[in-house]
Amino acid sequence: MSGIVVVGHGPAAHRLCASLHRLGHRGPVTVMAAEPHAAYNRALLLSVLDGTLPGRALELAAPPGNARVRRAAVVTGIDRARREVRTADGTGHGYEVLVLATGARPRSPGFDSPAVRRLGTLADAEPPPEGPVVIAGGGLRGAGAAAALSGAGHEVTLVHSGPRLAHRDLDGPASAVLARTLEEAGVALELGRRVAGAEHGKAVLDDGRLLAAATVLACAGSVPETAVARAAGLEVRRGIVVDDRLRTGDPRIHAIGDCAEHAGAAGDSLTSAWEQADALASILTGSDRPYRPTRRVLRPGIRGLELTVVGQGGEPAPDREPAPGEETVSLSDPGGGRHARLRLRDGRIRSGIVAGFPQAVAAVGRLYARDLPVPSDRLALLIGSAGGYAASGALPDTAVVCQCNNVTRGALRQAWDGGARALPALAAATRATTGCGTCVPAVGRLCAELARSAEGGHRP
Repeated sequence: MSGIVVVGHGPAAHRLCASLHRLGHRGPVTVMAAEPHAAYNRALLLSVLDGTLPGRALELAAPPGNARVRRAAVVTGIDRARREVRTADGTGHGYEVLVLATGARPRSPGFDSPAVRRLGTLADAEPPPEGPVVIAGGGLRGAGAAAALSGAGHEVTLVHSGPRLAHRDLDGPASAVLARTLEEAGVALELGRRVAGAEHGKAVLDDGRLLAAATVLACAGSVPETAVARAAGLEVRRGIVVDDRLRTGDPRIHAIGDCAEHAGAAGDSLTSAWEQADALASILTGSDRPYRPTRRVLRPGIRGLELTVVGQGGEPAPDREPAPGEETVSLSDPGGGRHARLRLRDGRIRSGIVAGFPQAVAAVGRLYARDLPVPSDRLALLIGSAGGYAASGALPDTAVVCQCNNVTRGALRQAWDGGARALPALAAATRATTGCGTCVPAVGRLCAELARSAEGGHRP
């Protein structure tokens, strides 16, 4: 097999190239990258926006083996009859197998203005200038941006058209915990309102009020990038429709990552993009095993709040009544900024939201992802005595801090002892923070703790 062309150069495409090489593919692989620089981890853009990481820390290693990357190669069309993709400079590139990994683009806030920034690429993620920031969109992404920028010293107002923050993902009590977290961080909330325009250092609300805004950041969600696929006559619903072998209606064309829609669900996480890349690499190197997605575990990175949503938590009505046969387990402490709600069937988690219980966040995610029975002591699970997630440096060296790359506190401490004395250096030495990015605050706290311990003359 030869002649694989990959359109896109994000984490899905990067992982596909690495997996193909690992599985023994030695034929040519050509990657068409629209941006002019190296691939980077888009999941960490917020960490660049708030100044936690420099942009170069997001760069991914060059793909191994025979993969060749063509930078600034914007694909404008696909000629399926000739098996060729065309780029903006008029060049045609033949393929035997074509993989679309075009990702997703930020959704429009509903108006056009050059004053609005959308967080979609590394170029968009430069830290904003001094002055107030208005964020349009109070979903989990917008809340994460608000917490990050407020923590970086900006005056932030979060404007959300829904009745409560992240209303598509969180139930009422969890949304209240999120609102409390943001308000305690200094974020002003404007709920039930939307940003209708931006001009001359002001954001215009739909009720006519003006908010001072040196920067207006749109966080209205994302839309799969499907234009090239649609123009080529491939089936597109929300994303590019693929089957259990990640094929489109054209058996020579596959799609993976945020642009793909499998079994009615479009990609929405780095984890699913990696899974699809690994599955497709296996299929393209001879496996007959179909792609089967793992269970959805959402871990949004929101400074000051450990949060996870599993299963049906992302449905349009997270406050729905339990279905027949379901057991509901809940524990709310609004005054302490904590709330958990799990729905169980046959002793296993079917959906749930955990906010403000750091150790339970990882334990619940792990139990759900592996479809394991929950402990008989439900309270112990929620308060964290059955946990094991290093939300702070108080846990032992065996505690896992970075779930994506299985990096323990001990490994981070050893890297720090070896000279990696800042977050980017720790990331380079251990790969912690280079996955979904939710461990960035925990790694930062551990780095600060190690520095304080060194100044005090004792070993942490």
